[in-house]
Order: sequence, then structure tokens, then C-alpha cells
Amino acid sequence: MPYKILVSAGEASGDLYASELVASIRKKLPDADFFGCTGPRMREAGVRTVVDAASLGVVGLVEVIAHIPRIYGEFRKLVSAAKSERPDLAILTDSPDFHLRLATKLHNQGIPVVYLIAPQVWAWRQSRVKRMRRDLTRLLVIFPFEAKWFREHGIPADYIGHPLPQIVRPTLSKEAFLRKHGIDGVRPKIAILPGSRTGEVARHLPALGEAALKLRQELGATLLLATAPGFAERAGPKFFKERIGGSPIQVIEGETWDVIAHADIALAASGTVTIEAALLGTPMVTFYRVAGVSWWLGRFLVDVPFYSMVNLVAGRKVVPELMQDEMTGDKLAAAVRELYEDRAALDRMRADLAEVRSMLDTRRDPMESAAEIVLEQLRKIRA
Repeated sequence: MPYKILVSAGEASGDLYASELVASIRKKLPDADFFGCTGPRMREAGVRTVVDAASLGVVGLVEVIAHIPRIYGEFRKLVSAAKSERPDLAILTDSPDFHLRLATKLHNQGIPVVYLIAPQVWAWRQSRVKRMRRDLTRLLVIFPFEAKWFREHGIPADYIGHPLPQIVRPTLSKEAFLRKHGIDGVRPKIAILPGSRTGEVARHLPALGEAALKLRQELGATLLLATAPGFAERAGPKFFKERIGGSPIQVIEGETWDVIAHADIALAASGTVTIEAALLGTPMVTFYRVAGVSWWLGRFLVDVPFYSMVNLVAGRKVVPELMQDEMTGDKLAAAVRELYEDRAALDRMRADLAEVRSMLDTRRDPMESAAEIVLEQLRKIRA
């Protein structure tokens, strides 16, 4: 009988990683049946959709409150599907607010849970450790410092390496990319990376629009805003016009790695995209903003020296961080201008980003390593 596997991812990066893992498992188990919470990449990989991952894309302690009824409805759909389909195993990817609750339900149904991309409990909400120890069969981590931390806390963790060094690369040459989008090759090119979720993009755009105007005036820069595939359809036709209608920003959808690779500097929302920029060697200024109450509450819960994952991996400040009230149009523009005009600082940052890349690259496909662990668990189930 073919194996049946529940797979769930809640955001763009999780969708990418989960789809790569599904593809690796299919090489060994071509008849396996995958279903769950999917984004576009997982659907392309042949995972049946029970819940659309786009419906879960909310960030912030306060922002999520208004969406709880809808998210809970999607949660119940997945739990019901697991109960009726009885998968041999579940693979849950990132999105811990949703997936740790789901892991408890699956564990109570007797379904082994492999968790891909560790919740950052080493930074905040360490109360989750007890639940993870109880509900997770294996935890697959992608940052080198995580495996030791989780093992010390009684959670079976395996460092598989970061998936992105194996897959992040531009699809077009710089010349072809500029020609395709009618971009002046002489002007400074600034990538604007506001995030993947509609809510966070909406929060970030006003300040980014102000920064774009200043950078156009002061540097003559070309501003290229990269969005995930399908973002415009989800956000609606008036989304950008209402927020940056007067800004000199060119929106490019579904070509984020090309936008980053061919930019001189990136303005990057703190998150996975900062790792992508590091891997592509593009200097950056990072930022993030949540609702004021979320930020105030988070200050009492978060215990990390940096907010950007690039800085956390490096163990020192490699890229500037403009968080919350520091994230203004003036300060964003000033940070980019200062970096652009300091060739020595740019060279130092590129060298530091190359070091971060070497720390994350295990030379072996992490999803192949993850697939082997999943197959090991499946063999135990049917032994």
C-alpha cells in the first residue's frame, strides 16, 4: 500500500522548502500520496490541497486576533482531513503558532510528526519546548547552532543544512534581466523586499515609498520592488496604488532572486529574504515593523542580540537593522545612501555575507538529508 503523508506549510519560504522535500521523497517513493496545507510550489509538486497556505499569512501578536476565526476554521479542516485519511506521517513546516497546535492534535491521533524548520524558541517563548518534546518525532533544523540547543532540551533534532544555498540563484543574466524590464543599467539599482505576506507588505510600504522618493532624488536610483508569485492577485488591483501610488517604484512579481542578484543594494524585511540576499552577495539594510502593541509585548518575550537572521548566523552585526520606530523613510534612505557611497563598507559587507554563506552551505542537498530521515521514520512505522 502506498504511503500517505500529510504536508503543511504556512508561508512562501515554508512552501518552497516543503515542495523540495516532497520532490526528494518522491524520488524514493513515487507512489506516495501527499495532501495538506499548500502554497503554489507544493501544488506544483503534486500535493493535494485541503487548505490554501495563503489563508494563514498573518504576522504579529495583535494582528492575528481578527483572523482567528478563519484560521481556526482552516485548522479544523486539516485536523479533520488527518482523522479521515489517516496518514502514515505528517511533515509540518515552520509557522509554529499554527503547526505546534496541529502537531498536538496529530500526536493525539497517533500520527508521527516530523517538523521542518525549527520554531525559534531559543529566542523567545521557550515554554513551547515541553510541547515540542512531547509531540514531535523528529525536528529538522537549518541553522548550525540549533541542533545542539534542541538536543540539550530533550528534543530529537537533526541539522540538515540550509536549503537555500542549493537553490538560490538568478535565472537571467544581468543584461537579460535589465533588458526584459526596461531598466537603465547605469543608475544605481535598489531592491525593495517588503515581505511575502499581504499584511506585512502593507505595513512596510508607506515608509518604503518615502525612502524610494528620496533615493530617486538623491542618487537617481532605480527602485525595484519584488513580490512573491501570485501576490498581486491576492492583494487586489488597488493594493500598490493606494500605498505607493506616487513613488517611483517598479513592481516585479515572481522574480525575487533576479531582482536581488542584479541590485546594488537591497532594502530587506527581516526574514528569509535576508538569507537569500546574503547568499546572492547583495549588501542590504534590514527593517521590520509590527503593530505597536505587538512590538511592546514582544520586547518582554524576545531574548536575542539581533533581529536579522544574517546577523544571528554571523554572531555579530553584519547588516544594519531598522526596526519598528527606527523604520522611517528618512532613516531607510539615509542607511542605503551611506552604504552606497562607502565602497569600503560595501566590500566589507560582501565579505561578511560570503562568510555567512559558507556557514550555511553543507555541500549536500539538505532536502535529500531530510528525505532520508522521513524514510527512516516511515520504515519504522511499517516494520
